[in-house]
Amino acid sequence: MSTLKITKKHKNHLNNPFPSNPKSLPIKQGTLLLNYQTTLPHHHIFTIGSDFQLTWRSENGGCVSISHKTQPTRSIWSTIPGQPFISAAMAETEVAESRGSFMIKDRNVRLLCNHQTIEDIKVLKENEQDSESGYVEFGSEYPVVEITGRVFGMRKSKSVLNQEKWYSLEKDVQSYVKYKLLFAQKNNNQIGFQIKLGKQNLVSSPRIYKGFFRKPTRTRKIRVRLFGSFSNRKRVVMDSSNEEESVAMKDGGNDECFNRICFTYSSEKNERFFGFGEQFSHVDFKGRKVPIFVQEQGIGRGDQPITFAANLVSYRAGGDWSTTYAPSPFYTTSKMRSLYLEGYDYSVFDLTQDDRVQIQIHGDCVEGRILYGNSPPELIEQFTESIGRPPVLPDWIISGAIVGMQGGTDKVRHVWEELVAHDVPISAFWLQDWVGERKTVIGSQLWWNWEVDETRYHGWKQLIKDLSAKHIKTMTYCNPCLAPMDSKPNAKKNLFLEAKELDILVKNKNGETYMVPNTAFDVGMLDLTHPNTAKWFKKILQEMVDDGVRGWMADFGEGLPVDACIYSGEDPISAHNRYPEIWAQINREFTEEWKKTLVGKVKEDPSESLVFFMRAGFRNTPKWATLFWEGDQMVSWQANDGIKSAVVGLLSSGFCGYAFNHSDIGGYCAVSIPFFKYTRDEELLLRWMELNAFTTIYRTHEVSYIHTRGGGCFDRFNSKWVGLGRYLQLMQ
Repeated sequence: MSTLKITKKHKNHLNNPFPSNPKSLPIKQGTLLLNYQTTLPHHHIFTIGSDFQLTWRSENGGCVSISHKTQPTRSIWSTIPGQPFISAAMAETEVAESRGSFMIKDRNVRLLCNHQTIEDIKVLKENEQDSESGYVEFGSEYPVVEITGRVFGMRKSKSVLNQEKWYSLEKDVQSYVKYKLLFAQKNNNQIGFQIKLGKQNLVSSPRIYKGFFRKPTRTRKIRVRLFGSFSNRKRVVMDSSNEEESVAMKDGGNDECFNRICFTYSSEKNERFFGFGEQFSHVDFKGRKVPIFVQEQGIGRGDQPITFAANLVSYRAGGDWSTTYAPSPFYTTSKMRSLYLEGYDYSVFDLTQDDRVQIQIHGDCVEGRILYGNSPPELIEQFTESIGRPPVLPDWIISGAIVGMQGGTDKVRHVWEELVAHDVPISAFWLQDWVGERKTVIGSQLWWNWEVDETRYHGWKQLIKDLSAKHIKTMTYCNPCLAPMDSKPNAKKNLFLEAKELDILVKNKNGETYMVPNTAFDVGMLDLTHPNTAKWFKKILQEMVDDGVRGWMADFGEGLPVDACIYSGEDPISAHNRYPEIWAQINREFTEEWKKTLVGKVKEDPSESLVFFMRAGFRNTPKWATLFWEGDQMVSWQANDGIKSAVVGLLSSGFCGYAFNHSDIGGYCAVSIPFFKYTRDEELLLRWMELNAFTTIYRTHEVSYIHTRGGGCFDRFNSKWVGLGRYLQLMQ
């Protein structure tokens, strides 16, 4: 029986300030063999579609390579001679979880098949494709090339040579599984690939491979164990202790299925790898393992001493160099090679070896694409042609400053007067506290109930109307979570209760509303896979727009718990990666549907276009989101989570199709507690203002303080109105 066991650390108030890093399968080199029945020639070229070819060479143990017919001698993908390019394993997975931060580890590898045979390489024409293989309609253009064989593991201490044959090794094989690898042309510049594993054949009892034992410890670990597939809705069993909360999930998956695939191919020592979504610490990832999993960015991300402090008070809250809101399983290299994975399974790109790339995927099937191009812009264009591109932004959002502030109607009008007095061009006022604020243990936080707080913003519609008369838009804030409103005195609606009654909130293992811990309070999270959720949330957006709002921050999207029970019943880990894409899609659909309701000149007026901006995303999010921002940088000069990281994030996300992106001017997270002081100084603010004059939009943001007093600050901008206007003129 497959199990998914989670022990959460939401309630732990004292944690290891130096948590362990994510661990995945190590690269274990195996051997590539030809089946004794194989009739492959020493050298042969197979046609893929009309524009690509696959070349087989038997020397040095055998290898395959793919090239475009216009450049047949230039390989865009190739295997390592004599070494397997497909391997498989059955392993357990540990997932540590706390408030949107996750740490995933492989452990207890019970079966490891790191040797491979090739039984056949053949060309499939449209009428020759086997409907039982599951590959029907995989190729958009025939012929398709199919490689078949086995991956297998040997008994302990048994080595394998390239010259050996399967029949001579069979008695020493511990386990094996048959595979099929397809290559099919998708368009003139893209090759699709698909790997599918069959059922494992166990010859002898499995063993736990050395290096994957759990070390004895007095501290209980958070762990998730997965076996098999997650095609069925999960049953969850709770086992709790005084220290931690432990969840075990069971499903009808098949233990006879391998749940890890490794796809290995050649690289070069001097090849540089760019992309992988919005990454903040590095631009080149050669020599690193890059996990692809949506999660909280972290506070500090390795910069000290703040990462130490954040990890101490909340498990892995500090993050590390690899944690990001918006990863993408895509890269392009300095050798003009490019590849991306389809689907949403957890994956790790292992670039630690000079001569190879190994992609480790959690699952028993992999699909992806290999791209052809002669320059980085060509490869990025090919990628975004497949995943989709954002719409052109309306002129209004790039005509001046988007002034992010809080405080209510009177304060907005006061700041507006000051800006006008200093001739500062204004695009919009972004008022995230339009819903009202409440005091919590970490300061002032918003009421997550998406309606205007008419006490804080009295005369709300008139304020929007007055701003609009001067061609200034009003922008607000929302996210896919809802807080109970029992203690808010002036709430007209209780959206949490509405969603609960409609049964569109994420469930826990008992079928009850999952109250997800988030900072200082718990919230219900919208089940975006439920067919009624999108329609309901679009009504909330409609009411907001009816008041005159023309933009909003669509926050969060990265925190779906991996033990959540959702309507679709899909694998919760892949659903976690897909969640921010659905969140973006719902917001985008609303903007397009709303535009269609306009008539006459108003419909054609670009000043009426809606804009929303997001921080969480995955591979296809650029198709849906109109704009991105880089999340919550520290108010610091540091490399991993300060102003430097904002520059790196723009570069890496740009490689992955995030065409319109920006950061909070001056950073966002500030800390004022004993021994830890991070404040937004004047020099940092000025330099960030200069930096953002060259980004897509120019948006200010108040500091969010973590301290013992509470409250934000806008005062640093008060003396900088003249400079603000100058930088905006430069931007224009």
